[in-house]
Amino acid sequence: MLDLDNATVQFQSPGGPVVRAVDGVSLHVPAGQFVVVIGTNGSGKSTLQGAIAGTVRLSSGHIRLAGHDITDWSQHARAGLIGRVFQDPRAGTAGSLTVLENLAVAACRGRFPGFGWATDRRLREEAASRLGRIVPGLEQRLEQSIGSMSGGQRQIVTLLMATWHRPELLLLDEHTAALDPAAADRVVQATAGLIREGRLTALMVTHSLAQAASLGDRLILVHRGRIELDVEGPAKRRLTPDDLADRFDALRRADQLDDAAARTLADLYV
Repeated sequence: MLDLDNATVQFQSPGGPVVRAVDGVSLHVPAGQFVVVIGTNGSGKSTLQGAIAGTVRLSSGHIRLAGHDITDWSQHARAGLIGRVFQDPRAGTAGSLTVLENLAVAACRGRFPGFGWATDRRLREEAASRLGRIVPGLEQRLEQSIGSMSGGQRQIVTLLMATWHRPELLLLDEHTAALDPAAADRVVQATAGLIREGRLTALMVTHSLAQAASLGDRLILVHRGRIELDVEGPAKRRLTPDDLADRFDALRRADQLDDAAARTLADLYV
């Protein structure tokens, strides 16, 4: 389904060192798998997801999705295969439109211009049915301006928009990070339900160790642009937030030792 072959993204500021935000990552994600990706700030997890979405270009390597080599595809071209939900609940919706009109935009994606036809009774019934299955009661707010909704409610509508036509891959970029704990929990439950119901292939970046331990079929820990941990099945189900916290602490200690060794070597050659 999704294959990364030696994917590398490197940056260089003027006069500065070359930084490999993604460093030769090879990864296979089969259809229907829900993968959770974690890592410290600057580890490369969001850059990796951006490379898949097309917002970041690979320096080298290849990406294949659903049988297509999308390495050189534009972000727009990839959008036909990929649904994406961002951290900011406002990013995936039009605040001046109603909930129904936003869902009509998603329903019209890839069809002829205009969405008047899509706001008829059939679309209204389908939108109400889908929203009601995710969060009972939300289907009563189809005519509400989405800009007046809470961040959690808006993110749930964004999730439904991103999955309306069952994308080949769903990318979730820390999509609960801007929400309060109660709203984040509701969005997490809605996310898990949509992925399970649609049997979607999903890649979710999160900073929450609790989410990382409890969600998904597989967990990947990214550090310094590389995959340091990749577990699935029973090994994934046995992981706890404390296990992951211990992994992070070990990586931080290793980084401190590496930095100390580098300083020592530099002092020797002064």
